[in-house]
Order: sequence, then C-alpha cells, then structure tokens
Amino acid sequence: MSVAAPRGLASSGQKPIAEVLHPLAAAEEPLSPGPDVTVDDGGDQEAVLTNGTPVETSSPASASSLFNRLQLEDDLEADARDLYVSTETRDLFVTVDDPKKHVSTMETYITYRVSTKTTRIEFDLPEYCVRRRYQDFDWLRIKLEDSQPTHLIPPLPEKFVMKGVVDRFSEEFVETRMKALDKFLKRVADHPVLSFNPHLNAFLSAKDLNKRQGLALLTKVGESVKQVAGGYKLRPRPAEFCAMGEYLDTFSQKLGTIDRIAQRIIKEQSEYLTELREYGTVYSSWAGSEEELRRPLEGVASSVTTCCGALEDLSENMSQDFLPVLREYVLYIESMKNVLRKRDQSQAEYEGRLEAAVLRKQEDRTPLPLEVEKCQDKVECFNADLKADWERWQSNKRQDFKQLLTGMADKNINYYEKCQSGWESLITLLQDKQTEDKTSETN
Repeated sequence: MSVAAPRGLASSGQKPIAEVLHPLAAAEEPLSPGPDVTVDDGGDQEAVLTNGTPVETSSPASASSLFNRLQLEDDLEADARDLYVSTETRDLFVTVDDPKKHVSTMETYITYRVSTKTTRIEFDLPEYCVRRRYQDFDWLRIKLEDSQPTHLIPPLPEKFVMKGVVDRFSEEFVETRMKALDKFLKRVADHPVLSFNPHLNAFLSAKDLNKRQGLALLTKVGESVKQVAGGYKLRPRPAEFCAMGEYLDTFSQKLGTIDRIAQRIIKEQSEYLTELREYGTVYSSWAGSEEELRRPLEGVASSVTTCCGALEDLSENMSQDFLPVLREYVLYIESMKNVLRKRDQSQAEYEGRLEAAVLRKQEDRTPLPLEVEKCQDKVECFNADLKADWERWQSNKRQDFKQLLTGMADKNINYYEKCQSGWESLITLLQDKQTEDKTSETN
C-alpha cells in the first residue's frame, strides 16, 4: 500500500477553520427570552437546569505528547469552567445496550434495551427498563425538533451508517448503531432543557409510545409562520450568526475531505491485508518442503501473521470508532444549519409583522400590537438558546475530537509496536539458528 499521508487537506479555496471568526467573539449584550414566548406544541413551560454532559479527560499516556502540536489544552481549560460539565448536578442517567433481533411474519427488526436511573419528580419510578427500535428513536428526535425549535437536537445515525454494508442485521452494523443511539440519548439526557421534555419522559418510561399525538397542531403552527414570512425579504443575519454559518460550511468541507481520505485508506488497507495473508501462506508452504530452512521460514510466516492481526485491528478501529464520529458531526452540522434557518424564519416573521405594524401606525397612529412584541421575544429566545447550545456543542466537539485523536494515535502506535515485536522475534530466531549451526559444525 503506497499511500502517503497528505500534509494538508485540499482546500479548493475555502478558508481554514482557524481563520474563521468564532461566532461568539462579537461583543453583544446577552438576550433573555421573553415571558410570552410559546414555541412548543403543548404549551409546556421549558425548565432550565444545569445538568450537563460529563467530560472524559483520560487519554492514553503513549499519545499525550501529540496534543502540544494540536493545541487543545487551552480549549480544555475553558471547558473545565463550563457549568454543564459537572456530574454533581446530573440526576438523569440513560444507557442503550443489549440489542436483540426480532423475526415475525411481517418484518425483521432490532430492538435495544433503554435503561434509566433518575431522582427527578417528573418520573414515577427511580428506574425504568424498556425496549426501543430505531424508529422509536427517530420519533423522539422529531418530537424534540418540533417542540423545541430553538434548540440544537443531537443527530441520529443514518439508516445505513457504513458504506458497503448490505446486511443491516450484521453484528458489526448493529454494534455501531447501538453506540450511536446510546450517544444520542445521553446527549439529550444531559441537555438542561431537552432532558425535561415530556416526549423524552414518555420514551424512557412508557411501555407503548403514542406516536400520533400532536402532529396536527405543529403542522398548523409551521404553516402560519410560512404565511407571515413568505413574502418578506430577510435582512442580513447578525454578524455572530453569519460567523456560525461560515464556520459550519468550512468545518463540513474539512470533515468531508477527511472522510473521503479515510475511506480510501481503509480500502487500501483491506487490499494490502489480503496480499499480506497470501504472502505469509507462501512461507508456511515453503517451510513444509525444506527441512533445513523450516524454522526461519516459519518465523517469517509468524511475523507476517502478527502484522496481519495488527493491521486488522487498526482498520477495524478506523471503521468502527473513527469514521462514525466524523459522520456524527457531519449530521450535527446539518442540525445546526437547520436551527439557523429556523432562527432566520423567526426573524423574518418578526420583521414582517413589525413593518406592517409601523405602516398601520403611520396611517392611524395605533400602538404596536402585542403580537409584534411576542415575535420579538421569540427571536430573542431563539438567539439566546442557539448561542447556549453552540457553546455546549463546541465544548462537546473539543472533547470528542480530543478522545478521537488520542485513540487514533494510540492505535497507530500499538500497530507499529506489534509489527516491530513480530519482526524482532524473527531476528532472535535467526540468531539462535546461526548459533546452533556453528555449534554443530564445531562438533
């Protein structure tokens, strides 16, 4: 396999991430949500508590020196001051595990065990254990997106998260999906607002989900927004939200390039592994037909087998641990862009109503209607929630990529150490064989 690691990613004109203005760098007074804002389908009041995502800061010692070059330490110090990373405030713990295959006359599907432990008074019991399938998780995400439009909803894994996988019931595919579903649910449960959503409560505790409730109202609400903002030309976004969009575009391009290169590396590693196995088999066959060289040839075959195992582990890690994280963040970017579009729609609704009210006021000098103030409060709520979720997302991203890059470095170090150990054992064997030959010649 003759693929050299590129020094930098092909940019095709886009700016490096480091050069993109951080969206929250602009100085602006904080916005607080208005008391009259209603954005959910049931009129439930949103509760905000500080129960945030736990941060794992452990990393393999063998790769720790790499982070001086990656310049992650300053970001991690900022994360340590985040109010949401303290585990002391957490009171909701969820786990997705134990996948099981179900076969019926109509369909075949996989369910996962969802375990919950909590001390919240919104739950009738301290512990729950239910089984859910992928479409149940999809239902939950849609409900969260509809009832909490101002917040960033974590993405679900795609229907087929790995290219070339035909059997969606294979052990590898199910394991990858289970990990992604577990991460999705943990992110929701650790969110200070989403974790109090009644749909999440039902998902975690109900034996049977009522998936049809509330769709009609949400459809009407969405249509009314489109009617108000449909004919209005939106003014430019505020600078900080423009910077968010620019950052997301650049980040998406970089992740896409890394993903394509990683796909090629995995393909070439697979081809190289096939050749390497055949290469080792030749030495094993040769050893059976030549007694004097049997031990050295068997030693070569053993060293090649060791390298095969090490390369197989390295490729498996890239397929099951590295690529899924990249794809999760590609989906995360789309979710964030979706929230930005909703914020723009809310801004357009407010500006359209305000412009109409100003014209009426000029004609008959009537005061601005209350609905204009409510729209303004909704925009401010959108801005405040989006900025808070952006900060949380950036913190989680730094931690996820720190762990990802640490694991990648450590796996590569382990790969080369195993290969080195395998070939060193061959040298020892050849030296012992040479000593034996000299001894036999002397005798």
